[in-house]
Amino acid sequence: MRREPGAGQRDACALGWRWFASAMIAGVLLLSAAPSAQKTGLTAPAEIARASAAILDARFDDVPPMLAQTCLPNSPSATATADTRSTSAPAEVCQLLDLVSLWWQIQLDPYNRSRDAAFRMRAESVVDAMEAWTMREPKRAEAWFYLGGAYGARAQWRVLRGERVAAARDGKRIKDALEEALVLDPGLQDAWFGIGLYHYYADVASTAAKLLRFLLLLPGGDKVAGLQEMLRARNGGQLLRDEADYQLHFIYLWYEKQPQRALDLVGGLRDRHPRNPHFQQVVAEIEDAYLKDSRASLRSWQSLLEAARAGRVAAPAVAETRARLGIALQLDRLCDLAAIDQLRAVIAAKPVAPYGALAQAHLQLADTLARHGRREEAIVEYRAAIAIAPADDPQQIASRARRATRSPSRAACS
Repeated sequence: MRREPGAGQRDACALGWRWFASAMIAGVLLLSAAPSAQKTGLTAPAEIARASAAILDARFDDVPPMLAQTCLPNSPSATATADTRSTSAPAEVCQLLDLVSLWWQIQLDPYNRSRDAAFRMRAESVVDAMEAWTMREPKRAEAWFYLGGAYGARAQWRVLRGERVAAARDGKRIKDALEEALVLDPGLQDAWFGIGLYHYYADVASTAAKLLRFLLLLPGGDKVAGLQEMLRARNGGQLLRDEADYQLHFIYLWYEKQPQRALDLVGGLRDRHPRNPHFQQVVAEIEDAYLKDSRASLRSWQSLLEAARAGRVAAPAVAETRARLGIALQLDRLCDLAAIDQLRAVIAAKPVAPYGALAQAHLQLADTLARHGRREEAIVEYRAAIAIAPADDPQQIASRARRATRSPSRAACS
């Protein structure tokens, strides 16, 4: 279940909207924790800080009651009194945080589309609510910034699902809303992270992405200035740090060619949010795919397996399956036959999540058997992987298995 970006995914990320969208969400969260002395009248910073921390900790069941205590019921934010504004956030803010929570749940099993309908419906509702807020209070910078966050959440999901043109259109809306917020309140320094991310990706985008940017009349970028803007916002913020670290690690991996720095950022997220298995997974993947350190990756996957079996992470069954697949991959790289035991454990459990995990286990088992010269057994497993691969097959399990059956590989571990 290793996460290595393919060409299509890299193009989407080069286009910038997925990570620009994430930065908008991050900025939304930090703005909520900014000093109330700002003229935008930002509210309930401590309460929203706790809710956003719960999201990153993957304590999703804790989020709804937190939001119920944090926001005004049924906003209308325009009619909130000064007293209520000082103690409760507008309801629109909690609608957005609820959407962000759902997004992070999707992140734990991104190929699984079972939450897509709910996410799409909520995203449309949040965008409508934010647009209505800016119409009620067109001079309130906070409203425009949260509107950018709503577009950002929707754009991020659209990129994940391959809706690139729609995501690009949302990206322009994000930029427009963010710039309006800065016009109304130049003191919103946290907005520079989103601006910096736009400038960076607009510069490093692929030719196809730059053409799309041109067709949508979006301005160009500057990667050097963009990175400086992101770091200035990241280092000057509090809540922004976690979301910024997550977005910056992609930049250091894919464009700055600094995998160790990316690993340090994600390692910090893992340490600060140990209940979220996603961060531990990313650490193991960086150690494998970018640092080529199978033993370090193996230790990270083993740590995740221990945490999952002890119930110390969210979605422990999903995390356990993912960890076993990761352990098996690294053991196979080390020509250790113990990989077979891990894969047979996954197959015996018949997991329904992560998406495609059972077919992936059969494919990995076949690869391991083939590397040890057990070709006939491998063919059986390749055929099993083909038979049960998901219909949409986002990881191309069936096609990989078919290629392996047609092209016998030389035993590498015999």
